[in-house]
Amino acid sequence: MTQVVVLGSLNMDLVTTVDRLPQIGETIFAKRLDYFIGGKGANQAVAASRVGGNVTMLGKVGKDTFGERIIHHLQQETLEVAAIVTEDQQSTGIANVFKLPKDNCIMVVSGANACVDEAYVKQNAATIETATVLLMQLETPIEAVRKAVSIAKAAGVTTILNPAPFSEEVKELLTEVEYITPNELEFQGLLPNDLKALSFEAAMLEFSTRFQTRLIVTRGSKGVSFVENGKVVTIPTRKAKVVDTTGAGDTLNGILATQLSKGETLETAIEFATIGATLSTTKFGAQTGMPILNELEKFKNL
Repeated sequence: MTQVVVLGSLNMDLVTTVDRLPQIGETIFAKRLDYFIGGKGANQAVAASRVGGNVTMLGKVGKDTFGERIIHHLQQETLEVAAIVTEDQQSTGIANVFKLPKDNCIMVVSGANACVDEAYVKQNAATIETATVLLMQLETPIEAVRKAVSIAKAAGVTTILNPAPFSEEVKELLTEVEYITPNELEFQGLLPNDLKALSFEAAMLEFSTRFQTRLIVTRGSKGVSFVENGKVVTIPTRKAKVVDTTGAGDTLNGILATQLSKGETLETAIEFATIGATLSTTKFGAQTGMPILNELEKFKNL
């Protein structure tokens, strides 16, 4: 049986809907407050599970109500959560999201996510070694990501790194991970200085000749681009009535991991993941918008 292991963050997202942000010293009334299970790790794990992936989640929560809610929620999503650790002296990670009419801004308190260290990864080495695909992001310390990549690579496990939020330190992993999935802005951050002035496609081609990792760039409404046989291939985004783009990238990464774990070709996996990411934007919220397999297949055949 194929297995997707996700190493990453577990957050409670507190989404406050406001007309505007308050000025310093000012108090304003908000329209509403919503609670969502989040964190890029949890989001991607749920997306992978909903399209048929056998998913194990690696990460940490705090000893509080939010931590309990997150674990219970992931169990309902049929994820394996036995390896999630509750840190007695830490709070669960929090993302404070201020949702404005045309934009949003976010403040993150890492909490227990900051405790995902090399020692924790070593404790779960056997889980990583028996995986088909290991999926990671950067909302947990990069030292843990680095150790997980090393364990997976030695065991022949396929590795996918979503370099978000971006860190310069990720560049050291470009010869270690098998797939890397930046958005356009993160791709610019990954580029060596001598490639930054090139056109998008030229930069992708040159990047792909310099580094061993397979590059997959998510481009919003433009679709998803990757390099195949020396050419840049772009899978276009399907037309849809967009309600909320939150979690679209996480949806794509989770579905991509599941499809690759099933042995699909890269192009087929990216096409399916792109369709799923588009479908996720038709509902409000990150995980609440993530499609299940039959919804995705129905949308694909429209």
